[in-house]
Amino acid sequence: RVRIPLPVSNILWEHCIRLANRTLVEGYANVKKCSNEGRALMQLDFQQFLMKLEKLTDIRPIPDKEFVETYIKAYYLTENDMECWIKEHREYSTKQLTNLVNICLGTYINKKARQKLLATIDDIDRPKR
Repeated sequence: RVRIPLPVSNILWEHCIRLANRTLVEGYANVKKCSNEGRALMQLDFQQFLMKLEKLTDIRPIPDKEFVETYIKAYYLTENDMECWIKEHREYSTKQLTNLVNICLGTYINKKARQKLLATIDDIDRPKR
């Protein structure tokens, strides 16, 4: 057995937690269909994950907690709010933003409005290319 010093252990935990949270968002972005109940379960699952993490480690605040919570909450936005949200949250990938538009608003908005939101995402992504 090799003892890991606490500062090193904390750094390892921080990286693991950050990776897990990023993976959760990526997983949510791969959803093909999502009901209101499914969105609620996403939040519930994440809360359970946080509770278990708090028992395992003393790292506070939890790295990238807001990254996941913000993404889940975006599923509840209206069409008008979504455009502003997309412009404000450049930390998410094009794929993650596109999924929000297609999955969460896809059944509530018409094709023209969806195309407008997707064009907004494309405009934001264009300078990255």
